[in-house]
Amino acid sequence: MRITKCLLPVLAVTATATTLAGCSKGPTPGDRPDLPLTGTHWTVDALTVEGARKTAPRPAYVEFKPDGTATGNAGCNRFTAKAAVTGDTVTVGEVTRTEMACDKAVQDFEDAFLKAFTGKLQAELGDRDGTSNTDIGLDRLTLTTPGGDTLALSERPPAPLKGTKWSVDTLLDGKTASSLPTGVRSGPHLTIAADGSATGNLGCNNFTATVKVEGDKMTFDALAITRRMCTTLQNGLEQKLYGTLSSGPVTYRVQGHQLTVTAQDGSGFGAQAELARKDR
Repeated sequence: MRITKCLLPVLAVTATATTLAGCSKGPTPGDRPDLPLTGTHWTVDALTVEGARKTAPRPAYVEFKPDGTATGNAGCNRFTAKAAVTGDTVTVGEVTRTEMACDKAVQDFEDAFLKAFTGKLQAELGDRDGTSNTDIGLDRLTLTTPGGDTLALSERPPAPLKGTKWSVDTLLDGKTASSLPTGVRSGPHLTIAADGSATGNLGCNNFTATVKVEGDKMTFDALAITRRMCTTLQNGLEQKLYGTLSSGPVTYRVQGHQLTVTAQDGSGFGAQAELARKDR
């Protein structure tokens, strides 16, 4: 227990009460400043439940917003919840999420993650060398449940639109989002170079194009595509992606390590930034 000493001058009895009232008692737990968690893209690295550690799927992340909410991806589905940061405590309310179909292993992680990411969590910031304190700029975040389970997260700077390899993992149709068909979940991707050239894969065939970026709009010129033989599932995926990219100006949005591309008819796709090996 920390004891704060207060040295009092020798005064008349009538002044003693006033002098005591001015004596500082030192900081209390309630006076701790709120941890600087907002404005950072926190990638989920792992979840430890009852001593068993599970590595998080690549898309999983959390962002704490200034309006008192937390948004992110639990491994497959996107989620949102009320989240208040008070000192080193994070209180997360009921979580709502999208309802995309996920692989069983990803679904199991997602369910465990969202269960742990609820209620009062003890938060601790640290750096990659293991130092723990509350200084701004630390890039490791640990959230601990009352039962002792932990969520390990790390800061990742936002991925730039250009120069990043974007791996497609979600298909969009209006307000509906779905994961890619089984068998083609590791193929489609695109990269836009600094000079505006674009290369990638539509699920089976490779493509090249030139892209014009203006504001939140991108326009792909005629795509040059290879002519490989593809499965029925691959053909269906390629038609969707080709339709989006060749439909004229499309709207894009980059949030942290997630790219969303939407055509005027509401169709489109979501993609995740591939992390360099040193950042994994």
